[in-house]
Amino acid sequence: MSTSDSCEDTASKSNNYDVCDVKIKLQNMSTADGVCEVNVMLHNMSTGDGAVSICANCGKESNDVNNVCNKCKKATYCNASCKKKHRKKHKKQCEEYAKLAAEQAAELHDEKLFKQPPSLYGDCPICFLRMPTLLTGCKYMVCCGKEICTGCCYASVYDNQGNKIAKKVCAFCRAPWHASNNEFIERMKKREEAGDAAAMFNFGVYHRRGQYGFPQDYTKELEFYHQAAELGYARAYTTIGYAYDFGEGVEVDKVKARYYYELAAMGGDVKARYNLGLEEEDAGNMEKALKHYLIAVRGGHSKSLTVIQKLYSNGLAKKENYMKALQSYQAYLGEIKSRQRDEAAAINRERYCYY
Repeated sequence: MSTSDSCEDTASKSNNYDVCDVKIKLQNMSTADGVCEVNVMLHNMSTGDGAVSICANCGKESNDVNNVCNKCKKATYCNASCKKKHRKKHKKQCEEYAKLAAEQAAELHDEKLFKQPPSLYGDCPICFLRMPTLLTGCKYMVCCGKEICTGCCYASVYDNQGNKIAKKVCAFCRAPWHASNNEFIERMKKREEAGDAAAMFNFGVYHRRGQYGFPQDYTKELEFYHQAAELGYARAYTTIGYAYDFGEGVEVDKVKARYYYELAAMGGDVKARYNLGLEEEDAGNMEKALKHYLIAVRGGHSKSLTVIQKLYSNGLAKKENYMKALQSYQAYLGEIKSRQRDEAAAINRERYCYY
């Protein structure tokens, strides 16, 4: 029986023609480089018995050939001795694999980074409109842990019979407003103990500022931020990035700062996104800078819109960039504007402004 006949018979049993075809090529190769090249193709193929592995140095085929190149993770060897013997011949190919892997990782990272993230706060649980991004556009309710828009906070609250409740209560859970700072902190502690990320973040803020009787403690501040961030609270990543960016409680580390800004941006925090835009602009990467600014504008960051306008005026951005930014911001306003929120802002703009 010929080699090809034998292979066809094997393929019909294992239903894997690719493995068989590569084996024929491997048998006809005499150099170690050829073995290494084909080994990459075989590495991820499998038969009914398991993964096919071939030593890139000696050509031995076995399930025990599992000593992998530490750098490229592609070539496999019988043992450390074969790996060492093949090092010089594999060096160039290894560098190419590592370079390709790095490029692919960077592409995947950028794809994830420049994807429009979800709204930072979602929708108001009462009026069901998109929550404003501006901090003064929503309020955290320490009684129930809900984020409520300022329009619903300002609007009158009625009981089940339709009677207006005169006493100030939570618009969501109807709990009476806290009567003192001590009661406020006690409620916040209960929320924190219940695993509320926003409460953890707030405790981090109090330790940073030394508020509500808490001593100023940057270490404790970052502990709370990390706890909140692990639960998916994007704003916490921004504040951690800020700490590393400016050396607040930690040594200045721009790489870590960028890492946390990126996590925050992918979570929907427009301030972190704006910071990344500034960084790319300073580095001369205008294409990436504009991408960050445009995503931030769609998320409701008016300052990014102003930056794009200036870039357009200075010839650093195209007209379509500015037009897209304007359209994105108008779309955002259309999603957040309401009569109740406008009324609240008109009464006390400093407290209830939402755009």
